Amino acid sequence: MSPSAQSAQTTVQSAFETLTLRGKDKTPPASIHSRDLLVAPLEPTGALDAYKHKILTPALGAEFDENVKLKQILALPEKERDAVLRDLAIFISTHGVVFFQDQSEITPDDLATLGKLLGELSGKPKESTLHIHPTQELGENGLPVGKISNIPEKGGRQISFADEFSSLASSGWHTDVSFEPVPSGYTFLKMHTLPSTGGDTLWNSSYANYDSLTPPLAAFLEGLTATHDAERFREQSRRNGFQLRTAPRGHPDNSGDAFQASHPIVRTNPVTGFKSLYVNTTFTKRINELSYDESAVLLDYLFKLQHQSHDHHVKYHWSVNNLAIWDNRAVTHLATFDYDEPRVGDRVVTVAEKPYFDPASVGRKAWNKAQAEAAKSA
Repeated sequence: MSPSAQSAQTTVQSAFETLTLRGKDKTPPASIHSRDLLVAPLEPTGALDAYKHKILTPALGAEFDENVKLKQILALPEKERDAVLRDLAIFISTHGVVFFQDQSEITPDDLATLGKLLGELSGKPKESTLHIHPTQELGENGLPVGKISNIPEKGGRQISFADEFSSLASSGWHTDVSFEPVPSGYTFLKMHTLPSTGGDTLWNSSYANYDSLTPPLAAFLEGLTATHDAERFREQSRRNGFQLRTAPRGHPDNSGDAFQASHPIVRTNPVTGFKSLYVNTTFTKRINELSYDESAVLLDYLFKLQHQSHDHHVKYHWSVNNLAIWDNRAVTHLATFDYDEPRVGDRVVTVAEKPYFDPASVGRKAWNKAQAEAAKSA
């Protein structure tokens, strides 16, 4: 065992003794929130501290050292494994998206296992499992591991393609499956086939988007909801002659052929207690409480805030077998279709909770400021 691995194991052994799943520990954690939240944010135990990483931008993104292997973490004894993965879930939800280099040993089944564990350890509802995309079919092993590919599939079922309705690259920003009544939590994407150049992915911080709002606009948005709709998939199925999945898609409420849901424009991430702006160009169609014209003007501004705030973005250049995990409650993302060669990866999406807004939650900027002030006075 390498010195770094021994150090990580020692840290984990001391940390997992304090591990509690949400709902098991009734002692409220230290918090800057002015009053109790509907769901108490999770507090890290330190189990992840020995795994080296670098922060990519102030707004979002982190990349782990090339020696950090998820396969080895999965092989840890259960309590130690769960301590690390629980802290990893908190780390992802705090930084939006994290990257792991050269995860060649991770199989599609491992992705599904990681998805189930991160969902459970971060406190997902019991009914929420792994999402099954409405255009996809289950694999031979019965697991909902999807494929991201620019190669047209038989029957036209692929879920990665350039926007057919706009030539603007920015038109494709989205958060995964926000059209579901109970949408996504974490997404796992491992790219195993890449073009010789191009094919980068961008992520945008929904926390930073919220923090950029003026207080009056933020307060106004906190009382509004928006309709999210996946008409694009109905059109895809009609054009290619296949049936969309109407059986449950990772949660009993994600059933039927509506592919439409209403969600708060500002939502609270239960893992961190942070507020985020929960709209996206691909699926968000209408602010429900406003007139059509008012909705169009306001959504146009919110989309510009997401697309044009490059200080809220991180752009990642993939290498073969790199793996990204992101929290859809904290980010939106966008593929770059600037290549002609094959680009293929394996994808797992977890289903989280029904989006909600908690007035007691705070923005990430306010949380960071409070942490800095606490550190000065310590």
